[in-house]
Amino acid sequence: MDANVLIRGITFPRYPYEVLHLAAQHKITLVISPSVLIDARRYLSTLFPDHVPKLDALLSTAAVEIVEDPTREEVLAHRNLVRDIKDVPVVLAAANAKVDYLVSTDTDLTDLDASTEALRQILAPGKVVRVGVFLNQVMGWSHEALTTISRRRWDDLDGGAWAR
Repeated sequence: MDANVLIRGITFPRYPYEVLHLAAQHKITLVISPSVLIDARRYLSTLFPDHVPKLDALLSTAAVEIVEDPTREEVLAHRNLVRDIKDVPVVLAAANAKVDYLVSTDTDLTDLDASTEALRQILAPGKVVRVGVFLNQVMGWSHEALTTISRRRWDDLDGGAWAR
């Protein structure tokens, strides 16, 4: 996953949270590179410092695999892989780890247009998915369940972030 999903899952109890919760239940394994983890931690520490303990709780509870970041040379060699060069390390780490899916909220990765054509050569079509698509098409969640989650607040959960 990319940092966006990790950040949103920690800060809002909606679709990205559900992906993290599946990992906390060991139903899926989160594959994260060190740079994604550093970016997420930095962002949370700066803008949502009260949520950093949730990240730590997730990492101590969930099925998480930390994979290597690509080298600077690899990133530069693939700088045209997607619109934003900042996303290249995420894509290369996912490809090198042979992930089943790269789950993202970033349209620079999920748009199906010319800007992601090279990405789809590295990660097969259908392997880069938005969070809702992952929950619906891969995990089999209904549209009704997803609609309910799309409006949820932390107060709607029993027992806190990873206790359900």
